[in-house]
Amino acid sequence: MTSSGPAHSVLCLHRHRFCVLSRIGQTQSWLQPRLLLSLLLWIGGEVIQVGASHQHFHPHSIKIPGDITLGGLFPIHARGPHGLPCGELKKEKGIHRMEAMLYALDQINSDPELLPNITLGARILDTCSRDTYALEQSLTFVQALIQKDTSDIRCSNGEPAIVRKPERVVGVIGASASSVSIMVANILRLFEIPQVSYASTAPELSDNNRYDFFSRVVPPDSYQAQAMLDIVKALGWNYVSTLASEGNYGESGVNAFMQISREAGGVCIAQSVKIPREPTAGEFDKIIKRLMETSNARGVIIFANEDDIKRVLEAAKRGNLTGHFLFVGSDSWGAKSSPIIELEDVAEGAVTILPKRASIDGFDQYFMSRSLENNRRNIWFNEFWEDDFRCKLTRPGIKLDPDKKKCTGEERIGRDSSYEQEGKVQFVIDAVYAVAYALHSMHQDLCPGSSGVCSSMDPVEGRHLLRYIRAVNFNGSAGTSVLFNENGDAPGRYDIFQFQMTNHSHPGYRVIGQWTNSLRLNLEEMQWSGGDKTLPDSICSFPCKPGERKKMVKGVPCCWHCELCDGYQYQLDEFTCETCPSDMRPAPNRTTCRPTPIIKLEWNSPWALVPAFLAMLGILATSAVVITFIRFKDTPIVRASGRELSYVLLTGIFLIYLITFLMIAEPGVVVCAFRRLLLGLGMAITYSAMLTKTNRIYRIFEQGNRSVTPPRFISPSSQLIITFVLISVQVLGVFVWFAVVPPHTIIDYEELRPPNPNLARGILKCDMSDLSIICCLSYSIILMVTCTVYAVKSRGVPETFNEAKPIGFTMYTTCIIWLAFVPIFFGTAQSTEKMFIQTATLTVSMSLSAFVSLGMLYMPKVYVIIFHPEQNVQKRKRSFKAARMSQKSNEKQNGETKIEPDRSQ
Repeated sequence: MTSSGPAHSVLCLHRHRFCVLSRIGQTQSWLQPRLLLSLLLWIGGEVIQVGASHQHFHPHSIKIPGDITLGGLFPIHARGPHGLPCGELKKEKGIHRMEAMLYALDQINSDPELLPNITLGARILDTCSRDTYALEQSLTFVQALIQKDTSDIRCSNGEPAIVRKPERVVGVIGASASSVSIMVANILRLFEIPQVSYASTAPELSDNNRYDFFSRVVPPDSYQAQAMLDIVKALGWNYVSTLASEGNYGESGVNAFMQISREAGGVCIAQSVKIPREPTAGEFDKIIKRLMETSNARGVIIFANEDDIKRVLEAAKRGNLTGHFLFVGSDSWGAKSSPIIELEDVAEGAVTILPKRASIDGFDQYFMSRSLENNRRNIWFNEFWEDDFRCKLTRPGIKLDPDKKKCTGEERIGRDSSYEQEGKVQFVIDAVYAVAYALHSMHQDLCPGSSGVCSSMDPVEGRHLLRYIRAVNFNGSAGTSVLFNENGDAPGRYDIFQFQMTNHSHPGYRVIGQWTNSLRLNLEEMQWSGGDKTLPDSICSFPCKPGERKKMVKGVPCCWHCELCDGYQYQLDEFTCETCPSDMRPAPNRTTCRPTPIIKLEWNSPWALVPAFLAMLGILATSAVVITFIRFKDTPIVRASGRELSYVLLTGIFLIYLITFLMIAEPGVVVCAFRRLLLGLGMAITYSAMLTKTNRIYRIFEQGNRSVTPPRFISPSSQLIITFVLISVQVLGVFVWFAVVPPHTIIDYEELRPPNPNLARGILKCDMSDLSIICCLSYSIILMVTCTVYAVKSRGVPETFNEAKPIGFTMYTTCIIWLAFVPIFFGTAQSTEKMFIQTATLTVSMSLSAFVSLGMLYMPKVYVIIFHPEQNVQKRKRSFKAARMSQKSNEKQNGETKIEPDRSQ
């Protein structure tokens, strides 16, 4: 007889009925008191009715006899509705996976090289896709570890009780869902029963301190999350949302993705949305609206079950967002068609991930050969048969439903029904083989030369077996190596799929890459909504253009505003703008600095042509006057004008014209030296001579008011000495300037540095600032003003006497010219052509003042000499005394002076 229940059950035969008497004796010394209390509470309230058949004892389990028994946990049925433990049958995830374990056991037991003379048995339970129900079922695995004393138990007729000892489970294959594995692992670790899962991928199961007896042949979601992050980065995305079904799988998967993305950097989470376990009406529409709050985050990382995936796609379609969201699905989506049926247009372009797998041909042959006759060991196979072939089996006492056809038993899987191998079949087989290879190695070490199970392996020590499981390394059913790391995790190996609609009539999943510790993705084979092959964007902020810096949004490292490096700034790095050095300006793209062009006043510039033309005319005119004066040096007009001072004055005028060419010439040390020397010298010579003349005239007539004695120093030699003394002051000042600051050239980058850096120029010029130019001219201006004062004072001199009146008009006009010069010169300080304007203004003003002097003082004389030589005759001389007496007589008569000039002076 086989036993049932979670503890030792004592069966007594009394009046042809079975009864169960349960009492717990002493437990093993290592059993923890808290667990023992829990088991006592659980077992103490359990009353199990026992039938004669095995199935009566275990209506939700399969028993395969063997020398060593493995446990199995499979979601044969879905979660039951309205509080019922179990619901509808799950053909693929339940039956296919469970049959894979039976297939693996058959292969191992028929292999003479693996566990020779040892038969593996199994106790397989249905978890009904519910963690709490799975926990109750898994207590079956630990009942053999609870010992009790039955010596004092008697049946009612006094006969000793017949004690049925339950089989001892050495390891458990399963479970499927991570939440179920977590619940079961908590109880199995207390009884030191190793557990190998074929589908649980929650990252928390990698915690070797809490789940030290748990191993898995599938990689954890942390690897999957890393693979998904690598996909996101390969697509150039940095701003995505996450969507998770409530529960261990969804939440732990998303948490792993978020943690890895934070550690790696470069990807930000826009929204992290959780799908409730029991969503209300309209919940998925709200989820879509929330995801649209950050519409730039088109990429959606989804860890959700099939039903939730389908409802998310439906909500996106209702919201007219087909093609907007770019889904990256976990292995729960994988390459399944059920979540996307009639939603292919919304799912187009979705990238999904699935542990690398292969279809096991041997299992296909095995499973398609299963029938009602040869598969009686599977107690759920009849239910599967009815569901797969949509028929009904006849049972004694049960009336056949007239709406369903009768099963004949001649149906065949794959011929009369569709069949496709479930994706985790490979991993179920690998999990069974992992335990088998561990037992094989353990048997070789503990039972050398022994046939069958020796005493050293009876019972099998769980912690000892765990070490062997963690040490296995073999080629699995798909040809890939099966091994575990220190946490019991398998290496990460994934296939990357994309759902594509090639011509909108044959949609399907296409392998576009692989991930084995690193990503290999064929971007050329990817296509998106509408067949577009251009990679879509899922970024918070577009990359800044060259010359723009990133201004980060606080708290969101993937979001920023782009700010242009303006003015004279260039982009130092992606976050910083720096100002170019003073001799440089930013390049057009503002990513670097380039030298500022250097300019000077060119001869072909209008600012140079006009002054040069005027200066050339002035030089020609001055030369003509000088030649005329030399040619007619002994004529009365030339002699009367004072030849010596006239030559000095004409020299000054010539130098004024000459300075124009030095101001336009390319700056150099020699040019700069002559600029300093001649800029003020020409005017100093001119106005020194004029001042000497006006001073002489003023002193003559001022002296005449007091005495008839002529004033001192009015001879030509005295006048020359006075003039050269005045000139020497200018020359001395210039040479002091030479000594203090030697002449040199500079490149002025500040003068022509407007807001627009494209207009910036460096100006090659002499080291003469505006102030130094004014200082250089200041002495000449003082002479000019002084001369003007004497001209005003001498305005009463008879107009025929010497040059008093012409000099006066010359000075008045010159003052007007220089008064106009000042605002023009200094008013161009902010102009982009300041240097050109100032140079032109200065040279033109000097040339005009020279023209005024030349025209008013000498042109009338030259005109008379050339065109009216009859007027160039000697007139009678009059003494200074006679002139003054005539002046006084005229003053008495007319109130004004009329005196013939003494042209001999």
